Amino acid sequence: MTKNNTYSKQEKLKSRKALEQLFAKGKSFSVFPIKVFYTVSDQLVGDVIDNPEIKINETGLVQAGVGVSSRIFKKAHDRNKVKRLLREVYRTQKQPLYTSVASNQQQLNVFFLYIGKELPVFADLQIAMEKTLEKLIRKISEPTPNVQQL
Repeated sequence: MTKNNTYSKQEKLKSRKALEQLFAKGKSFSVFPIKVFYTVSDQLVGDVIDNPEIKINETGLVQAGVGVSSRIFKKAHDRNKVKRLLREVYRTQKQPLYTSVASNQQQLNVFFLYIGKELPVFADLQIAMEKTLEKLIRKISEPTPNVQQL
């Protein structure tokens, strides 16, 4: 078994502060049935020194989290099953994302929220996650325009 397809503790997005910042200031998009919230920051040592609130992840690259609405899935075992499926699908398809983030010298926090109304099938979720990760890679790779309008 290769170590590339693990989902270790350092890769999990669990910090309350990071999650609050992600939902408050992060960007989002949807590829049904997955909604993605993400924040990207450059891994610049100067920024970390100047601002002590910015911390580089122990992995230095990506931290990810998954969630399911309790309004849609009332039973905890259904929510847990969907979260397990989301984690597994992300774990098996995360390599292109890691490569992109590493080549751009960025740090990424990402949260995948399942917004479908029915329990997903693994194969369908795999296809959706593949499309989602492709779109995420495109969004984090494009340069940010300087917003200076009159």
